[in-house]
Amino acid sequence: MLSETRDVARAIDALRRGWPIAIAAPGEPALTLLPIETADPERLARFDPDGTGQILLSFGRAETLRIVNQRAAAQPDHPVAIRREAWTDFAAATALADPQLDLATPMKGPFRSVELAAPVAAGAALRLARVAGLLPAFVTGGTGAEVTISPAAIDAHEDANRLAIVTRARLPVTGAEDSEIVAFRTPDAAGEHVALVIGQPDGRPPLVRLHSECLTGDVLGSLKCDCGPQLHAAIHAIADANWGILLYLRQEGRGIGLVNKLRAYALQDQGFDTVDANTRLGFAIDARDFGVAGRMLALLGQRQIRLLTNNPAKVAGLEATGITVVERVPHHLPANPHNERYLATKRDRTGHQL
Repeated sequence: MLSETRDVARAIDALRRGWPIAIAAPGEPALTLLPIETADPERLARFDPDGTGQILLSFGRAETLRIVNQRAAAQPDHPVAIRREAWTDFAAATALADPQLDLATPMKGPFRSVELAAPVAAGAALRLARVAGLLPAFVTGGTGAEVTISPAAIDAHEDANRLAIVTRARLPVTGAEDSEIVAFRTPDAAGEHVALVIGQPDGRPPLVRLHSECLTGDVLGSLKCDCGPQLHAAIHAIADANWGILLYLRQEGRGIGLVNKLRAYALQDQGFDTVDANTRLGFAIDARDFGVAGRMLALLGQRQIRLLTNNPAKVAGLEATGITVVERVPHHLPANPHNERYLATKRDRTGHQL
């Protein structure tokens, strides 16, 4: 399996470079894929010279385009295939893939949805696009794949149980000088997760905060979200409790990556809320993997915790990994004029208890 997970890492690199790959699931024909976002007209011509391929999109994106497919489940990250028409050149494929272009290219279609010949591989392809931080949109059915992988290999590549501690060091921070930082990594993934252990264990379950990376909020001070203030308030709250852990998860944009998060921001500028922006891009409302957090806590020897959160889904996600949440501690911060709608959407559409 080690060689297979390395192949997944190679496939992610290929997708980010605009090179075709293939995914083969048992009992299905191999599905060749060219990522629309990072390809170009020449690569599309080489991949599908006869124009007989198909376009693979997510259900959320297909629904936005009013492509009816009764065979697809009504979940935004499930796959839908449409026939590539004679006029579906690279520019048209790009307009299909990226909802930011809908106002500039309002006239699309007509399109015809087709049966998925490899539904398991198609679903794995959309998942791999998210892991790579790309739009979940491909041209399929061409030639020249750089590497062939399986859905099982993707599962193994993303398995949180492969996470391990790689180093730790004392790190005094503002608001919590008695702190230690612990870094975690899996063998083939590019990013690292970190934990900030604040104070010393005292026999009580630690106060724990799961914080997903937010470059715009944590570093740049964005007012569109509440991430930066939540991060700093959590450090102070844990310090005040004398003992606890901040998990800093590299799952930007609820797991869709920085660039796609910024695309969601652009859609919000067009009037869509944060939930609709994610689904129009073709992603699940929340694509984060709380198994990563569960594994980090287990490696730190903490299986019973007090969780600092307003999100019941975090409680359920952690408990599904075998972590016992003995108490949910609210984490309230005031809104500002720029994030009032965002917070209201979290309250009304994703169940946050604000």
